[in-house]
Amino acid sequence: MTPDDIKARIRTALPDAEVSVTDTTGGGDHFSATVVSAAFADKGLVDRHRLVYAALGEVMRGNHAPIHALALTTETPDEYRQGRQ
Repeated sequence: MTPDDIKARIRTALPDAEVSVTDTTGGGDHFSATVVSAAFADKGLVDRHRLVYAALGEVMRGNHAPIHALALTTETPDEYRQGRQ
Protein backbone atom coordinates (compact mmCIF):
# COMPACT_ATOMS: atom_id res chain seq x y z
CA MET A 1 0.00 0.00 0.00
CA THR A 2 1.37 3.39 -0.99
CA PRO A 3 0.26 6.91 -0.10
CA ASP A 4 -1.01 7.26 -3.69
CA ASP A 5 -3.13 4.09 -3.31
CA ILE A 6 -4.70 5.51 -0.16
CA LYS A 7 -5.35 8.89 -1.80
CA ALA A 8 -7.02 7.22 -4.77
CA ARG A 9 -9.35 5.16 -2.59
CA ILE A 10 -10.38 8.18 -0.54
CA ARG A 11 -10.89 10.35 -3.63
CA THR A 12 -13.09 7.65 -5.18
CA ALA A 13 -15.43 7.79 -2.17
CA LEU A 14 -15.10 11.55 -1.60
CA PRO A 15 -14.52 13.04 -5.09
CA ASP A 16 -14.24 16.63 -3.83
CA ALA A 17 -11.60 15.75 -1.25
CA GLU A 18 -8.15 17.23 -1.05
CA VAL A 19 -6.02 14.44 0.38
CA SER A 20 -2.44 14.29 1.57
CA VAL A 21 -0.95 11.05 2.87
CA THR A 22 2.42 10.38 4.48
CA ASP A 23 4.03 7.02 5.22
CA THR A 24 5.09 7.82 8.79
CA THR A 25 7.51 4.93 9.31
CA GLY A 26 8.67 4.09 5.79
CA GLY A 27 7.34 0.56 6.18
CA GLY A 28 4.21 0.94 4.10
CA ASP A 29 1.76 0.16 6.90
CA HIS A 30 1.65 3.25 9.16
CA PHE A 31 0.25 6.42 7.62
CA SER A 32 -0.92 9.91 8.43
CA ALA A 33 -3.60 11.54 6.27
CA THR A 34 -5.26 14.91 6.04
CA VAL A 35 -8.59 14.85 4.24
CA VAL A 36 -10.46 18.07 3.44
CA SER A 37 -14.00 17.58 2.13
CA ALA A 38 -17.36 19.32 2.18
CA ALA A 39 -18.82 15.89 3.00
CA PHE A 40 -17.61 16.43 6.59
CA ALA A 41 -19.93 19.40 7.19
CA ASP A 42 -22.25 18.88 10.13
CA LYS A 43 -20.52 15.61 11.05
CA GLY A 44 -18.66 14.84 14.24
CA LEU A 45 -15.13 13.48 14.36
CA VAL A 46 -16.19 9.84 14.63
CA ASP A 47 -18.53 10.08 11.64
CA ARG A 48 -15.84 11.80 9.58
CA HIS A 49 -13.37 9.04 10.37
CA ARG A 50 -15.97 6.41 9.53
CA LEU A 51 -16.37 7.95 6.07
CA VAL A 52 -12.64 7.65 5.47
CA TYR A 53 -12.43 4.11 6.90
CA ALA A 54 -15.35 3.07 4.68
CA ALA A 55 -13.48 4.42 1.66
CA LEU A 56 -10.48 2.28 2.55
CA GLY A 57 -12.57 -0.84 3.20
CA GLU A 58 -10.68 -4.10 3.51
CA VAL A 59 -7.22 -2.51 3.63
CA MET A 60 -8.10 -1.35 7.18
CA ARG A 61 -9.72 -4.55 8.46
CA GLY A 62 -8.23 -7.55 10.17
CA ASN A 63 -4.90 -8.55 11.61
CA HIS A 64 -3.24 -8.85 8.20
CA ALA A 65 -4.60 -5.67 6.63
CA PRO A 66 -2.06 -3.65 4.62
CA ILE A 67 -2.72 -0.54 6.74
CA HIS A 68 -1.90 -1.17 10.37
CA ALA A 69 -2.27 2.42 11.61
CA LEU A 70 -3.78 5.59 10.15
CA ALA A 71 -3.68 8.95 11.92
CA LEU A 72 -6.41 11.17 10.47
CA THR A 73 -7.08 14.87 10.30
CA THR A 74 -10.49 15.52 8.76
CA GLU A 75 -11.69 19.04 8.01
CA THR A 76 -14.24 20.89 5.93
CA PRO A 77 -12.82 23.40 3.44
CA ASP A 78 -13.82 26.27 5.77
CA GLU A 79 -12.09 24.65 8.75
CA TYR A 80 -8.98 24.07 6.67
CA ARG A 81 -8.88 27.70 5.49
CA GLN A 82 -9.38 28.99 9.04
CA GLY A 83 -6.50 26.85 10.28
CA ARG A 84 -4.21 28.25 7.59
CA GLN A 85 -4.79 31.91 8.55
